[in-house]
Amino acid sequence: MIKTGCLFAGLLLLACSSITMGQAAKPAEQLSIAQAFNRNLTGAENEFAYAAEAMPEDKYSFAPTNGEFKGVRNFAQQVKHVAAVNYMIGAAIFQEKPPVDPGSESGPDSVKTKADVLKFLKDSFAYVHKAIDTVNQTNLVTPIKPPWGENMTTRLSLSTIAVGHCFDHYGQIVEYLRMNGIVPPASRN
Repeated sequence: MIKTGCLFAGLLLLACSSITMGQAAKPAEQLSIAQAFNRNLTGAENEFAYAAEAMPEDKYSFAPTNGEFKGVRNFAQQVKHVAAVNYMIGAAIFQEKPPVDPGSESGPDSVKTKADVLKFLKDSFAYVHKAIDTVNQTNLVTPIKPPWGENMTTRLSLSTIAVGHCFDHYGQIVEYLRMNGIVPPASRN
């Protein structure tokens, strides 16, 4: 009886470890280059857009003044800048003119209200996602004309900049939110 119990326990342990090993050996989902970049960009986009939505419209003109802040962009200008650069990066990846005037990285002067700024931002993310969708193994490091500067760049570099640039300015607008007593959405429970 004890031998049968031990044999049964051993077989059960072997079966469970085989199931566990089978689950652990499952290959990870294979992402394309575009999918990998777009996942990261979506993360940056969500954090940034939620923060932009959290600021009340009457605070969109806020810029810090206490300390070394002379000449910094106000909140709306920060958001418009990210959107304008998204358009510039997307256009460079496509190797075409931006579909809207990026206003020398400042966004169009006609974009003024919170609703207009948020629409400009969301449309810019849609455009840069569409551009990144075209990035693949064949064109990833092909030299292309950049949106600024004289040196050639690559779609790899521009896709990386799209994510990093957004998070750079996200850090700034988070400070603007906190200076106005607003907890950024990503920090809320």
